[in-house]
Amino acid sequence: MEYLAAESNMINEIHNVLHTAIKTIYPKYYPNEVVDFFCRLHSKEHILDGIASGNMGVLLAEHVIVGTGCFDSNHITGVYVLPSYQKKGCGSHIMDCLENKIAKSHDTVILDASLPGVCLYEHRGYKTVGHGTYELENDVKLVYEIMEKRL
Repeated sequence: MEYLAAESNMINEIHNVLHTAIKTIYPKYYPNEVVDFFCRLHSKEHILDGIASGNMGVLLAEHVIVGTGCFDSNHITGVYVLPSYQKKGCGSHIMDCLENKIAKSHDTVILDASLPGVCLYEHRGYKTVGHGTYELENDVKLVYEIMEKRL
C-alpha cells in the first residue's frame, strides 16, 4: 500500500471511493437523508477543494485508489475506504499518514466520527469529547461523536 498526495486527475476515482463507501456502509447505520447528505457533501467540487488544499491523499493498492483521507489543520475531515478493502488495515494506514502529518505542527488531533468509524478511532486511542448534531430535511438529525487524541 502506498499513500500519496491526491491530484486533480484522480477526481473520478476519489469520487467513486467516497460514494461507494457512503452508499454501501452508511445505510446500515443511518436513514436515507443522512446518506444523501454525505453524497451531496462529497461532490466533485468539494473533492477539488480538498486536492487544492494539499491536505487530501489517496491510498493505492495494486495501482488502484482504494481509500482517501483529508485534514484541515489538526482536524481529520474524512477517511473513506472501498468496502472490499475494509478490515484489511487500509483505514489504519490512512490514519497513520494523516496523524503523522498533523503531528508535525500540532499535539492533538480531532475528528467528527460517524457511527461506523467510532470503534476504529477508539482502538487508535481517540476519546469522545463531545457530540454534534446536524439538522437535515424531514426532521432527521445526524448525530456524531467529536473525538480527540493526543499525538
